[in-house]
Amino acid sequence: MLLNTILVLIVLVNGTFILQLVKDLIAHKQELRTEPGNPIALAFSQFIIFFLSTFGISDFAIGASLYPKAKWVEDEKLPGTLNTACVVPVAAMALAYISSIEVGLATLLIPIIAQVIGAYISPRFVVKLPKNTIKKFVIAGLLVAAGLILAGKLGVYPAGGTETSLSGIKLIALGLLSMLYGALNNIGIGSYALTMATIYAFGLHPGVAFPIMMGACTFSVPVGSLQFIKLDSYSRKITLFSATFGVIGVLVAAFLVKGLDTNLLQWIVLVVIFYSVYSMVMDLRQDSQKKVAFDQNMEKHA
Repeated sequence: MLLNTILVLIVLVNGTFILQLVKDLIAHKQELRTEPGNPIALAFSQFIIFFLSTFGISDFAIGASLYPKAKWVEDEKLPGTLNTACVVPVAAMALAYISSIEVGLATLLIPIIAQVIGAYISPRFVVKLPKNTIKKFVIAGLLVAAGLILAGKLGVYPAGGTETSLSGIKLIALGLLSMLYGALNNIGIGSYALTMATIYAFGLHPGVAFPIMMGACTFSVPVGSLQFIKLDSYSRKITLFSATFGVIGVLVAAFLVKGLDTNLLQWIVLVVIFYSVYSMVMDLRQDSQKKVAFDQNMEKHA
């Protein structure tokens, strides 16, 4: 009964987001048309990104690597775009995973509630951050995601246990960490890899990571994303394509593809992440050099 209630709440919370998104898209039809991004490239990329995300390969990491290089979104709007773009696809994932994988009720609910709190608090601070500060946070998020993927490949952190629920101090720790992950989502640091690492370290069955991280994100991300819509700090075009073609990618992965060897894909994602980090660091370095040159020029003419 309670599980059905959770599923209904997922539909209601994400339905509220979809209504606000549609209202915003209608109100800004002209801006939507003029935003950068080839429709075919957007459709293909969103299908692939959320197809892979269904298997636990971070859509935040791929999006943070792709969108700036493709010049589809400004740096200031990247955190908001990463959040709004994943809302509807993640809702589809949550509905698929929560109803099919066994997990203790408290172990499912506490990280969901905690991550919603973290997601609600942080957007109003994120939109005030300078462009280069946002870029530094995104670099940090990409390095965290890469580090956790690499650690998993090398067997550095635990591969998980057999438990399906937590209690006591571990459950409290999961709640506190989930609140932090909800806040980090809003500055472009995805919570998937962090949640997976936490689940494994606490001895839970690896499969339990999916309903927990999908469930937490499907309630917390719409809350933060509504703030980004309100503050006009997201890409409408990317979000529209993710809400359509991204969902198709999720459904193909969840219901048509029964298994996928993600080993090679994870190595490819690592290469893409490290290249993106290198590019962003070079951009920051160029910005710093330009600022120094500008300051020196101003001093000469003072």
